[in-house]
Amino acid sequence: MESRYSLFFSNLYSKKVLQSGLWLVWLCGFSLIGVSFYGTQMLPTFLKEQIKIRKPAVPGVGFDALSFPKITLFAAPRPFTGSVGERQALAVRSWLGLSENISVVLFSQDPSVFSFADSFGSRVTVEANIDFTFLGTPFYHSMVARALASPSDISALVDPDTILLSNFISTLIYAHKLDEDWLILASSRNVSHFPFRLDSDGKSWLADDGKHVRIQKEFLVQHCSRKPCGDRMLIAWNRGDLPLHKGVLPPFLYGKGLHNHWIVTEALISDFRLVIDASLTISSFYVDDIDQENYVSIRSSTISDFEKRSWELHGNSLLGRLYGSFSFRDANYSNLFRFFECDGNFLFLNTHKNIAYLLGYKRSLNLRNKGISLSSRQKEILDCVDVLKSLEGIERCFAKEQTRLPASISLPLSLGSLLSMRADQNKTIVVGVAGYSYKDMLMSWVCRLRHLQVLNFLVCALDDEIYDFSVLQGLPVIKCAYPPNNISFDNCHFGTECFQKVTKVKSRTVLQILKLGYNVLLSDVDVYWFKNPLAYLSSFGPAVLVAQSDEYNVTVPINLPRRLNSGFYYAHSDSITIAALEKVVKHAANSNLSEQPSFYDTLCGEGGSYRLGDNRCLEPETNLVVHFLNRDLFPNGAYQGLWQEKDIKKACKERGCLVLHNNWISGRRKKLERQVLSGLWEYDINTRMFLENGSRRKRELQKETISYSDSRQLKDITVRIVHAGGRIEMYHSAIPASEMIRKYPGMCIARPDVFKRPHESLLSAHDMLLPGHKYFIIRATTVEKLKRKHSREGRINEHADSAAPILRSEENEDVGDFNSDDSICSARDFFFSKGSWSNDILEKHIDERRKKPFVPPIQRPRLCKEPEWEPSLTSIQELSP
Repeated sequence: MESRYSLFFSNLYSKKVLQSGLWLVWLCGFSLIGVSFYGTQMLPTFLKEQIKIRKPAVPGVGFDALSFPKITLFAAPRPFTGSVGERQALAVRSWLGLSENISVVLFSQDPSVFSFADSFGSRVTVEANIDFTFLGTPFYHSMVARALASPSDISALVDPDTILLSNFISTLIYAHKLDEDWLILASSRNVSHFPFRLDSDGKSWLADDGKHVRIQKEFLVQHCSRKPCGDRMLIAWNRGDLPLHKGVLPPFLYGKGLHNHWIVTEALISDFRLVIDASLTISSFYVDDIDQENYVSIRSSTISDFEKRSWELHGNSLLGRLYGSFSFRDANYSNLFRFFECDGNFLFLNTHKNIAYLLGYKRSLNLRNKGISLSSRQKEILDCVDVLKSLEGIERCFAKEQTRLPASISLPLSLGSLLSMRADQNKTIVVGVAGYSYKDMLMSWVCRLRHLQVLNFLVCALDDEIYDFSVLQGLPVIKCAYPPNNISFDNCHFGTECFQKVTKVKSRTVLQILKLGYNVLLSDVDVYWFKNPLAYLSSFGPAVLVAQSDEYNVTVPINLPRRLNSGFYYAHSDSITIAALEKVVKHAANSNLSEQPSFYDTLCGEGGSYRLGDNRCLEPETNLVVHFLNRDLFPNGAYQGLWQEKDIKKACKERGCLVLHNNWISGRRKKLERQVLSGLWEYDINTRMFLENGSRRKRELQKETISYSDSRQLKDITVRIVHAGGRIEMYHSAIPASEMIRKYPGMCIARPDVFKRPHESLLSAHDMLLPGHKYFIIRATTVEKLKRKHSREGRINEHADSAAPILRSEENEDVGDFNSDDSICSARDFFFSKGSWSNDILEKHIDERRKKPFVPPIQRPRLCKEPEWEPSLTSIQELSP
């Protein structure tokens, strides 16, 4: 047998020597490929991830296209004109050239920005529906809110002049693979001269001679100066479960300082997200321009106060002190990591803990252990870390500064200057007068006017508090001449002494503006505008004062005695109107009543002796005509029960209303409640932002209380459903308990005494929830605990306990177990429960985030629970599976 096999192979060798050799080489190669593939599959997960995320030669190459994150960049550019426009255009094109997965949103109201965006199709859009000041400065909190609502995997706020290079993409891709919610920041460098331009595709840089050039990091090191604490900071975050920070982002003005540092400091203090300083891995820079308005030095004595816009800078500083922990708590640097590259490896460095994490490995390198047992690779990393530590980090940017700021801020603009800036082409100005107690109603009125594109308005402040508030909210505001003292916060409604003082200020302000040559529409801030009435009101011409009628009886004339409403009228700037209004002001100054009777008695005569027909008056000395407006177009608060309509908007639309006055109701709180619950409200009190029509938040406001400081339960006319944490839903009519049970599965409906008498307080599905009463939504598991507690204490016998079965939703019997650890045993616990309506899910994530130690930045399935890991090992090693 052996000789036969020897002969066979001998003959084969002699006949096909060359062919056999070739086949052998092929077989060996195939075997090696197979072994390599099998070995790769058997590698530990973290090693496979290390192989997968090695740095590609070209951004995007080497990454799975399906897992490539969608990125949206948000910026607030200035007009695309001149050299500023050229720099901004170059920056935006540099962003788009990095990847097809990048889209850009520009916040602006300027036509040149819309024209610029049109040339890029759907990849560049313009968002004008955020909040701006009257000078056109965007609000930073409104920008962030819009960016947070983006469906993209990653959102970033970037300065419109900042040019980004390719490592921006690679850094975000690495971050996208982290199993963490994170916030990335990167400071930008500045360069005095940048002699390159982009090609037509926007993907390659060209020199002046047209040759392709590759801009390396070395160029930035040699030609750019680094400003780690500058205002030009890129901030990016992934779409995760946790917020960026605790609390509310204040209404900072964008580009006026502090807002970037504030949000990063609050993120560090809140410790919700991993905060990463990627300034060394993201190459971003901008070309110096000392003439830029947003960054002009406020120390220059050659620039006017208005050009310096110093009040905007001071306003941001004041807001930084008022909101959050920025001004009195140090940042938590244990949550701050610096991301950098060392000899082809990417590392996270935590200088606070003196630990470095190599991207893709579970083990850490303890920087305190610098013994002789380190490998050459570890020594290289330690050398890189030493160099990195010598570079200035961003930590010093967030140190508390004890700067002296003015107690208040003011606009460096006179009344004449504001009028010339704000009046329309017909020299007409809309004036709203308000005190601090009406600040929220003022903002809703302003938001409504902006929605209608009525921008020629001016606010007259009755006190210093509302003036400061208006300046911080970006409103054109003046201080009313001769304002009254001690304005009551809640009791300044019709008939009060406070009301009498306040109304007299309004007529004096209108007269002052008329004498400057401007027509005035005075509108109380409780007047809701459905449409812009200016064209209609101005059509009556000069020497005619057009006013709303306060008459509610539909069967009598609308110009009966003292039915002229001085809270909504239009006055033309002419000698006749000015002379007549001077008489009104003089009469009011000598009256113990408000200015409203003075208007009627002066212009229509006492008892209506100057009446003409059913809707006019003629003042005989000045020949001023007073025209009372049609109540279907300009209804007052008592006309035909419009405020009692179930759908006020629909009722007013059918009638053709232009405005609706929220008067004929006593008390500021009742007025606020009526307007909010009706849906005629345009302002989110909590976020200090404009409410979009049809938005979810706007619908919620119709059910919730007005705010934590201004809310008052409508005890007599609404059903109040109270949730854990204090949130309240309101309904105008009786509703069955079964409706609430279906809406909130796993919850019980109870009367307020449930914490003292849990057995008798529970309602069944057949019970009705009645107006004028409040009811609690409470977990079924909490009711069980309350019943057991009271049974043990002997307050209720065992028979009574079994006679009152707990009412649950039949659909989800086990829903309450999700929060079974959160026991509520008293009314106080209920109202201050950690599981309240707005924080239930959030607190669960935060608790988990704080309980677990930092996990090294490697990709792993989110649903797999791995053993806890402690960063205490002294060397970098690859762990076996």
